[in-house]
Amino acid sequence: MTGIGSLPLFHRVRGVHVVVVGEGAMVEAKRRLVERAGGIPCSEAEAHLARLAFVALGDEREAEAVALRLKRRGLLVNVADQPDLCDFTLPSILDREPVLVAVSTSGASAGLAKQLRLRLERLLPQSLGPLAQALSDARDGMRERWPDGAERRRAVDAALQEGGVLDPFDPQSPDRIADWLAGAAGPTAPGRHVFSLTSGDPEDLTLRQARLLGEADTILHGPDVPESILARARADAARHLLPFAGEAEGVVVELRLAP
Repeated sequence: MTGIGSLPLFHRVRGVHVVVVGEGAMVEAKRRLVERAGGIPCSEAEAHLARLAFVALGDEREAEAVALRLKRRGLLVNVADQPDLCDFTLPSILDREPVLVAVSTSGASAGLAKQLRLRLERLLPQSLGPLAQALSDARDGMRERWPDGAERRRAVDAALQEGGVLDPFDPQSPDRIADWLAGAAGPTAPGRHVFSLTSGDPEDLTLRQARLLGEADTILHGPDVPESILARARADAARHLLPFAGEAEGVVVELRLAP
């Protein structure tokens, strides 16, 4: 597995200086992007105040020279239309504040990223933002009802899954937070789920298998189960090769490839 060479991150820029160098419509678009995120666009002369920079110049050699100067000063730089010079790329952003969905092709095709984002715009309801804010406001209540962190995570997973009391695709979900905390739904009980996979292709996972992989606290797997399937699990889920003689806690998923 070679990987895409990029690590998706969200960089906080509210109140932070961001260098924007260039000319014409493209640099104005970068400036608006920075301002929309709460950042402060500034010139190369103020690079000592910044951590990020955007360069949008028509002359490729000039753009490269500016980018190299900024890199030497320790800034991460994005250069328009020159992906080989970019320390980071800009995704196509779907905004359901505070929910942000970023679609990236690692610089391969901005047009493809945009069209994928436009399709997602039609699928994801405007209520996602209020739901996220309501969950944030309910943190203390969740800790009080489910003091154990693993139990609390299972409760949230159960509520947010398809058809759950807080299904993200249901516009009424933000209004159900109080009832949920009052006891309308409980967490998914810990248990062991054993699956014999029909293939090593993650596209062949059933909906139940994919859901439980995403909820599992512990993954037990055969040596022939590929990373492309294991990657569907939470990054913090414990992983153990079969046979495993230790104690596996919480929601346990055991995966084997069918002979």
